[in-house]
Amino acid sequence: MTDTITISVDAMGGDNAPRAVIHGAYLALRERKNTKFIFHGRQEQIAPLLEEFPALKPVSIVRHSDVVIAGDEKPSQALRKGRGTSSMWMAIQSVKDGEADVAVSGGNTGALMAMATFCLRPMEGISRPGIAAIWPTLRSDIVVLDMGATIGADAQQLVDYAILGSALARCLFDSEQPTVGLLNVGTEEVKGLDSIKDAGKILAQASGAGFIYQGFVEGDDIGKGTVDVVVTEGFVGNVALKTAEGTARQVSSYLRSALKSNLMSRIGAFFAMSALNALRRKMDPRTVNGGVFMGLNGIVIKSHGGTDEIGYKSALGLSYEMARSHLIDKIGETMKRFPVHAAPAADVTESEAKPA
Repeated sequence: MTDTITISVDAMGGDNAPRAVIHGAYLALRERKNTKFIFHGRQEQIAPLLEEFPALKPVSIVRHSDVVIAGDEKPSQALRKGRGTSSMWMAIQSVKDGEADVAVSGGNTGALMAMATFCLRPMEGISRPGIAAIWPTLRSDIVVLDMGATIGADAQQLVDYAILGSALARCLFDSEQPTVGLLNVGTEEVKGLDSIKDAGKILAQASGAGFIYQGFVEGDDIGKGTVDVVVTEGFVGNVALKTAEGTARQVSSYLRSALKSNLMSRIGAFFAMSALNALRRKMDPRTVNGGVFMGLNGIVIKSHGGTDEIGYKSALGLSYEMARSHLIDKIGETMKRFPVHAAPAADVTESEAKPA
């Protein structure tokens, strides 16, 4: 990989595409000058936007595609419709072909996971890919996965997520031995589903092979930042993520209402403006936007589809850091320290590509 990072972008993915995507790329470029972009989508919509951001145009290539995957399309339908032709597929294909270091899309999550899995294939030794999120906590940012790639997970898949999550934590936090915890209904060893207890035994025996296993953690440990990596299955992870985002918006709404309730509150808010702005930035989901697809032979980042240019800037910044930190190499190094004895990943067919 050269000093310049090339990001392949599905410019049509998301509720506010392509304007929010292009604007977000411009904001990301201002912070990371050595970035190039390949935008995939409808050229007649993308080209005028590049004219609005002259600094972005010289470092951008537009690849035309009329085929856009809708947000309500099933993964199997998306594959049949868009394989090889859609803006989403083309963004991923650029990574496979070596033209780009990472792909980003704010489109249909299930379709994106199906296409990424079909195109890039799971890494050898990884039974099923997952989605990792960067989660702000009282201590520092942590990694949580899986965030909804698929529903349910057996013991081996939870172990895979621990390996993948610890590799991501090594990229993000510059830690050779990040701490890992399994999300459970209690911290006692006798609690939880058999799959969780079995995964805990495997991770306890492997602790020190690229990560430190600290046992079971509970829901409140996520916000505390008790460990660097929280491992769970997709249904629980997605519920936790959406609950946290909703709670952040709820608290922000309560705070705004309280500060405007009377004259004294407004005066107090004026003097506390600096601290309140810092709190607002900390609680803004857009600043930590971007889910990392883990376990594939290439890096794919899923942006929240309903975000604006600030959110896309965050997702593109995350993709830059993942490429710059050689995420795929870090995963390989972790797997060598802790060989995975999972069955080889099965070939993905259109009928089987059914992530949540």
